[in-house]
Amino acid sequence: MSRLPFITFEGSEACGKSTQVQRLTARLEKLAIPFISTREPGGTPIGEVIRELLQFSPQGAGMTAETELLLFVASRSQLVRETIKPALKSGLCVISDRFLDSTTVYQGAARNLDRQIVDELNRLAVGDSLPDVTFVLDIDASTARSRMKTMRRPDRMEQEPEEFYERVREGYRQLAADEPKRIVLIDGGQSIDTIEAQIWGVLAMRFPVLTPLEKSQVGNRKSEI
Repeated sequence: MSRLPFITFEGSEACGKSTQVQRLTARLEKLAIPFISTREPGGTPIGEVIRELLQFSPQGAGMTAETELLLFVASRSQLVRETIKPALKSGLCVISDRFLDSTTVYQGAARNLDRQIVDELNRLAVGDSLPDVTFVLDIDASTARSRMKTMRRPDRMEQEPEEFYERVREGYRQLAADEPKRIVLIDGGQSIDTIEAQIWGVLAMRFPVLTPLEKSQVGNRKSEI
């Protein structure tokens, strides 16, 4: 693989993935590796409107699982075509805080929607823009719930019962077992520094295109959405 990778981060609420996205982007910036960092839902003007509806808007109260699924897929479809595909084509490393696996797990495994329908919608949304590697930070439901209590005002997805997050965890663990070449399962209970080191170790090993740039330590260069 000669191009820079498409990297996604997944896991339950409060698993620490957003912190690791920040750690990785800081490292890439220091190494002058060109990248964009984005998130789901969101990442585009249309996606950010959908994000607000899904997470905080009072109009989202009572949203059905099917509506939730379609809104996530709509946001993803826009993100892929407006941001991710053009970035990869122009030679940037792409890092996304959540992607298609969130829908497979949250709406499929946790909401119990038909897996075949979820997979078909994901295929429609992403096309051939699949991640090269996905890091899943694994924490148990009680730890997730405890961490969420210390966070900012919880969004709609963070107000589910603990049983929901147990299904989320099991869904991610099953995905990791099903796709071991792409998905790397990491113990999210470790220290932030330890997790960061493990992630970079995997990236350096799988994508040699990153390591020559690491040795150069030249300048700072970053592309932003």
